[in-house]
Amino acid sequence: MSPLRQGRVLGVALLILLTAVTAAPYVPGRDLLRFVWFDACQRLAPRARVSAPVVIVDVDGKSLARHGQWPWPRTLLARLLNRLAAADPAAIGIDIVMPEADRLSPRQLPALIPTLSPDLAARLLALPTNDAIFAAALRGRPIVLGVAGIDGGDESATRAPARAAPTRAVGGDPAPYLKSFDALLRTMDEIDRAAAGHGLLNVEVEGRAVRRIPLVARVGSVLVPALGLEMFRVAGGQPAITVAVGPHGVTHVAAGDLVVPTQADGSVWLRYTRPSASRLVSAADVLAGTVQRETFERKLVLLGVTALGLADRRPIPGGGTRDGVEIHAELIESIFDGAILTRPRWAGWAESAFLFASGVLVIFMVPIKRARAVWLLLPLLALAAGGTLALYHWRFLLFDAAAPSLGLAVMFTFMLSVTLAEAERQRRLLRHQVELQREAAARLEGELSAARRIQLGILPKPADVLAGETRFDLDIVLEPAREVGGDLYDFFMLDGHRLFFLLGDVSGKGLPGSLFMAVSKSLYKSTALRRGGAVATMMREANAEISRDNPEALFVTVFAGVLDVDTGVLEYCNAGHDRPYVVPAGGGRWSQLAEGGGPPLCVLDGFEYEAAVHRLRPGDTLCLITDGVTDARNAAGELFGRERLEARLILIDVNASATTLATALREDVERFVAGSEPADDLAILIVRWEGPAG
Repeated sequence: MSPLRQGRVLGVALLILLTAVTAAPYVPGRDLLRFVWFDACQRLAPRARVSAPVVIVDVDGKSLARHGQWPWPRTLLARLLNRLAAADPAAIGIDIVMPEADRLSPRQLPALIPTLSPDLAARLLALPTNDAIFAAALRGRPIVLGVAGIDGGDESATRAPARAAPTRAVGGDPAPYLKSFDALLRTMDEIDRAAAGHGLLNVEVEGRAVRRIPLVARVGSVLVPALGLEMFRVAGGQPAITVAVGPHGVTHVAAGDLVVPTQADGSVWLRYTRPSASRLVSAADVLAGTVQRETFERKLVLLGVTALGLADRRPIPGGGTRDGVEIHAELIESIFDGAILTRPRWAGWAESAFLFASGVLVIFMVPIKRARAVWLLLPLLALAAGGTLALYHWRFLLFDAAAPSLGLAVMFTFMLSVTLAEAERQRRLLRHQVELQREAAARLEGELSAARRIQLGILPKPADVLAGETRFDLDIVLEPAREVGGDLYDFFMLDGHRLFFLLGDVSGKGLPGSLFMAVSKSLYKSTALRRGGAVATMMREANAEISRDNPEALFVTVFAGVLDVDTGVLEYCNAGHDRPYVVPAGGGRWSQLAEGGGPPLCVLDGFEYEAAVHRLRPGDTLCLITDGVTDARNAAGELFGRERLEARLILIDVNASATTLATALREDVERFVAGSEPADDLAILIVRWEGPAG
């Protein structure tokens, strides 16, 4: 079996594993990944408020400032309920649990104030309790009290509510599927008995946010509806809440004609609106009588506390927090508008089917398209994200794009790795065959590479040799036409004030030229160090030394000079090399050093070379080149030539450094040849005399 086929088989195995993980009911950490996508959907497509069936009467900071700290006397709460009831709301839900008697009741005051006279204490004991007054405000009205499910022991909790809303199960027993609590925290009996209904206040916190609310939960053997659902039952005058059960759990709950589809555990997913204060009314304004009757008429009214330090704020999907009473308002609005989110039982299978189909496409297309298959991956990821977001926005369906997209990215990465590995294997085989066929050429190439490193390594670097020098500026550019070349240069200080430099060009190219170049440089340097500043003597002895062992009859052109860096006096000798240019400090027309010298080295034995002298002014610049500059050709076969070089020198910036000028000349040549193969080695040596040290 070929490696690529083996890779496809492994890809199929990996795809099956990822598909199984996506379809599995529970995998550690996967739900957190899903919640990331669900949060993104909430941020991108929050629910729009189609209607406004809910009003929240808010015990806010303004209310506390006007009527005192919390908890208020229940007589004040009774007055608030009386004002609300007078506006004929459909139902009132109280998001407050009052398990203890009101300590501000008249009967409690003698114990709190021992200094009261016996007569006043007796009169206070004869008055009705605040709890009785509050219970009277509830009695006979469509008011639902909130209760809280508790896990674990609690002395304030009871094992069952005093009055549970009548429930009717259809299709089976819902108890095994529902969220269960050990006990219930409820309002004290006297008030509890007066309420028309009782609704659960608990919400589900998953992935650090309130995403779901149980519409029905179980406390012991008793079913308790959510506060919002119970308010719908009480508002509609329905005798009971129906819980429909299917083969896999709860399918929906109903209060009369109101049918709400649920998840299997009886909960519903919430899609939140953007933060809005329009559904909140301050309790202080209600008590003051400044709120219009129409605000509450035939509305579902929630009474809750949102004052700073008292509010039960919870994080919600997509970021931010909401008060508990606002979350119940979101539930009521979603039920009223038919905007409850639903995650179908088969959603996991649909996500895994998408992953499997897309993964099969990736398995077969990536080996064909290779890296270009990313243009297949991107539309698939866009389809997953866009499709699920569209279903979320318009159909209120929860589908996960994160897990299938991550699985698809894993499949793409795996198959691309397999494909590239196979391609690399094929390339290795091909390289091996080429290596076998061209072994000799490969060895030569390695030797040439080593020769290039050695050749360039023996040439000095300005930063190393001339570090800290301020009397002159020097830079060099050397680019062999092949791996190695025949151009050579050297520079070093003969003593504290004399700089020796040379630039040369061997007649041969390639490896023979590089060998002759190395020999010529070494012999010339040895001669220069022995002869000091006598440039003509250097040239004559170097001619003799280099000519002695020259079986190939090669020759080398050399320009050598000794610059007194304190005075600017340059003594030079030119052995058949291109004449250097002198660019004056103030700018303007350049000149050339045309005197002194003779033929190239190794041409005439015993030739008497003569030196010449030129005095530089501070700021004058010497420009030495090899014929790799003037003989450079472009694609049309045109030569760079001296005219272009000389025109460039006229335009030189008088303040340009040696490095700037050398780089500019090289770039001019590179732009001219525009990628054409170099005809010869290129070397540029720039020496700028700055003047004596200050």
